[in-house]
Amino acid sequence: MLKCLILIVLLRLKKTTVNFKETLNKSKKNINFTFTKQIKYNCNMKNFIFTLLLTIIGYFSYSQTVITGTVKESATNQPIPGANVIVLGQNTGTTSDFDGNFRLEVSLNPPFQIEVSLLGFASQTFSITQKNQKIDVVLSESQTLLDEVVIAASRTPESVRESPVTIERMTLKDIQATASPTFYDGIQNLKGVQMNTSSFTFKSVNTRGFAAIANERFVQLVDGMDNSSPALNFVLGNLIGLSELDVASIELLPGASSALYGANAFNGILFMTSKSPFDYPGVSAYVKSGITSQEAAGENAFYDVGFRVANHTEDGKFGVKMDVTFLRGEEWHATDFRHRDINGFVGNSTKTRSDPDFDGVNVLGDLVGTTLNFDQLAGLPAGTLGATRVTRTGYDESTLTDNNAESLKVGYGLHYRPWANDFEIELSGRFGTGKTIYQGTNRFRLDDFFIHQHKLEIRNKNFFVRGYITDEDAGNSYDMVFAGININRQWKSDTAWFTQYAQTFIGARLGLIPGLPAQTETAAHAFARQQADTGRLIPGTAAFKSAFQKVTSDPDLQTGAKFQDETKLYHVEGNYNLTHLVKFADVQVGGSFREFLLNSSGTIFNDADGAIDIRELAAYSQISKKFMDDRLKLTGSIRWDESRNFDSNYSPRISAVYSVGAQKQHTFRASFQTGFRNPTTQDQYIGLDLGNILLVGSAPDNIDKFSRTFNLTTGGTSTITGREAYEDSYTIPSAQAFGAAVQAAINGG
Repeated sequence: MLKCLILIVLLRLKKTTVNFKETLNKSKKNINFTFTKQIKYNCNMKNFIFTLLLTIIGYFSYSQTVITGTVKESATNQPIPGANVIVLGQNTGTTSDFDGNFRLEVSLNPPFQIEVSLLGFASQTFSITQKNQKIDVVLSESQTLLDEVVIAASRTPESVRESPVTIERMTLKDIQATASPTFYDGIQNLKGVQMNTSSFTFKSVNTRGFAAIANERFVQLVDGMDNSSPALNFVLGNLIGLSELDVASIELLPGASSALYGANAFNGILFMTSKSPFDYPGVSAYVKSGITSQEAAGENAFYDVGFRVANHTEDGKFGVKMDVTFLRGEEWHATDFRHRDINGFVGNSTKTRSDPDFDGVNVLGDLVGTTLNFDQLAGLPAGTLGATRVTRTGYDESTLTDNNAESLKVGYGLHYRPWANDFEIELSGRFGTGKTIYQGTNRFRLDDFFIHQHKLEIRNKNFFVRGYITDEDAGNSYDMVFAGININRQWKSDTAWFTQYAQTFIGARLGLIPGLPAQTETAAHAFARQQADTGRLIPGTAAFKSAFQKVTSDPDLQTGAKFQDETKLYHVEGNYNLTHLVKFADVQVGGSFREFLLNSSGTIFNDADGAIDIRELAAYSQISKKFMDDRLKLTGSIRWDESRNFDSNYSPRISAVYSVGAQKQHTFRASFQTGFRNPTTQDQYIGLDLGNILLVGSAPDNIDKFSRTFNLTTGGTSTITGREAYEDSYTIPSAQAFGAAVQAAINGG
């Protein structure tokens, strides 16, 4: 199958603008590796799409006139990759490769003109007078970058100098020149950006501080599609983002941006725009390799490979593209074995595994604990043996995951321009699957998760209407904390384990065990754990593997650990620019509708009895006008948002931009803007029993569904409902003080 696919590429693409055969010969082994991984991990549907697209590309028309050449920078004489070479008056063109070389084949007969351009450089025009002509192009940098066109700030094209708010940007040249391992890592080099790393393949972008790995305060859009996980409500880094071969530009708005983009654009918003097959046809590929080094994991190799193929018809009406990337490496090993107290805080505790209530950060399964009142159990006077909190013996995280990190991404795009102008219909999408670790409320192993997005968009220079769906499937993912807990329970129930522990401790302290003299408290605890753990499942054994498989396949968190999620997001939005109709100012209006269908079968959300529907509605408007010979630009925006469970919210923004200098090359900007964030879907509808903690979402129709009964050390029980817990809230210092008092009472007997 591999040879057939490569043969299709060689035969079908030999008439396109890129010499694929030469590229293949230069890195044959690497290209073969890429295709092998794609075939291994793609489903039949993806292979079908891939072969179909390559076949379609191959049938594009044969060209008659060939123009070749190189593009270099005037200041350094270095080659310029990514320069656009187009035939003036037509939608036919190509781009220069990494060495600055280009090859353009067209069906036109000379004479005609071509234009060579790249953002940040002055464009040049050349006359083509021969059928086989070679030209050498030298581009000079533009005098200013303030005329670069951006879209993010106002949802419409405008120059950087006129943007109503501050905007940071990575151009194609910046992306190709970044020294970071990937273009996504390079985003942290933009002003004001912080990059949080949760795992090898899971990174989170943020601006303006106040964010964790799970950053619900920041929005990331890829070709207009929200890149967040519908169930988790935060961006999964670039796990379903763009291939660096398909990135055209990156724009970043730091700070509040809700006036045009709504909820969660609180700390900022990131826009990634992919390359159009009309502007960037051809075949490109890359291969990267390196080593990750960690004291706990040693040195491990990682591989990152990818390719992109794109083309369009000679008449510029139909374009198609596809890209595939694959990454594999070793995940960072989690080896923090410090003790956490009963409230989950690490603090400065010096407790170790020898302490009866030890709960290690990356030791999973020891979260299960209870207070054993030995005097009450033995019928002894209070204060004889005392009472102590005891936790079960957990498993190191490394025994519950293989620490493999993988990411496979596939993107496609079908573009149609029926009148060969700016009116365009686009059907595009992205698939992402792989393995990684996510640190949330618990530690989650995302194993063979699958998330995909598909978009249909119609647009021209005055409007766009787009609708997209995001669908995710957790695959074989599981909660590693519950894996440790329930592997223990597979072997021995909590009741049986704590009963044996208590009986052994009492016997050891009182000298009631034949052949064993009375023990000190410390020795008695050690002996009690040893006896209670006799026969415990050992990692690597057949019994342990069988229990692990059973637990990670079971979505009931009382007995299993499977992370089950098939949540969907539906989104429709539109924008209309009235500038061609309204003459006194630039006016645009827009709106959106969004629907979440939460479906975790009760493993995350309180949805065991059916999917939960959350709908959001929004509308916005913006007006801007220039004064004083176009030196002063005033802009005002406002957006209305409504969501289930929350009151309507209005987000205004006003700004003034003033340009001075003969060429308006100096800009002064002042703006006031607002942002807001809705509680996440988990904040509203989570229902997760973590053993010593019960997480309950605060939605009105959710909190009344939960209650928890606690055994009291003084005897009897106490039941607390979800509403009581929500309405009788406490501050963190007060909860910590209470926990410390409880611990002191336990230690004091």
